[in-house]
Amino acid sequence: AGWGVYSLIGRKAVDALADTAGNFIYAVPLGVAAVAILPDGISAYGAFLAVLSGAVTSGLGYALWYSVLPKITAGVAAVAQLSVPVLALLGGALLLGEVIGTTALGAAAVVLGGIALSVLPLAPRRKSTNRIN
Repeated sequence: AGWGVYSLIGRKAVDALADTAGNFIYAVPLGVAAVAILPDGISAYGAFLAVLSGAVTSGLGYALWYSVLPKITAGVAAVAQLSVPVLALLGGALLLGEVIGTTALGAAAVVLGGIALSVLPLAPRRKSTNRIN
């Protein structure tokens, strides 16, 4: 629900990308607090990866999302977000060599099938010539 609300608010923003950058800056104290309570701290490399993952790749994702968002309906946007787990599954397989099992493959097929049913136009029904008297 949070992502949906954030997208609806971002859709109406004058400069959604700048707003998102500001939100990332607001999140820095939370990140620092999280590191402070970790029992073993965090290595410089771990911090680098966290920033790379959070600020760079998420930032690029938000930039792409907010460039597409004004061009699609809210319904299509909501359904498109359901593809994120499938994209993560594919990313894990392609980038990390993770094996996609039959359960995950079946789940991905169900998700993509649901998305297709939601966004693709259905053929119009033909009127029946049979009458029930």
